[in-house]
Amino acid sequence: MRNPYEVLGVNKNASKEEVKRAYRDLAKKYHPDKHMNNPLSELAQEKFKEINEAYDSIMKGYENSGSGQYNNTGNNLYEVRDYINRGDFSTARNILSNMNNRSSEWYYLMGLTSMRLGLYDEGADFIKRAHFMEPNNREYKMAHDNIINRQRAYSSRTREYNGGTDMCNVCTTLYCADCCCECCGGDLIACC
Repeated sequence: MRNPYEVLGVNKNASKEEVKRAYRDLAKKYHPDKHMNNPLSELAQEKFKEINEAYDSIMKGYENSGSGQYNNTGNNLYEVRDYINRGDFSTARNILSNMNNRSSEWYYLMGLTSMRLGLYDEGADFIKRAHFMEPNNREYKMAHDNIINRQRAYSSRTREYNGGTDMCNVCTTLYCADCCCECCGGDLIACC
């Protein structure tokens, strides 16, 4: 996600009211209802979605820290998302590890970085917690559902590989086949 302040076209030191005003202006301009039957309607929808995400991100910053201001101290989840988008998961994880405020977004981003670094169980736990803390967040729900679907697929594949047979079934089948052969005068397994 791009820097939300750039998306809304406001200064990173903008007040909450300035952010709201910029959001309203852009939302009116790019609202999908205004661009129906327009060849650029898909583009307007994407822009509208980006504007909403930027606004939500900034407002979360206000809720979590009392200030939605961007800073360079490393205590910013936007910076973490930038590192994740660039594929630098170790740096993103280090920044997250140094944060004290652990919101649902913190757990979500920690889950993403953990999974990308191969720590699947830990990542799944973080994402489940983020989804639990904020069940109506679509981003967290999609990630959580994706994990559940992968776990189900893995479990069903494991059952397929086992084929429903285990060593007891194999031994029982061999014993029965040996008994049948001996009844007919043959011997399948010479030692028994």
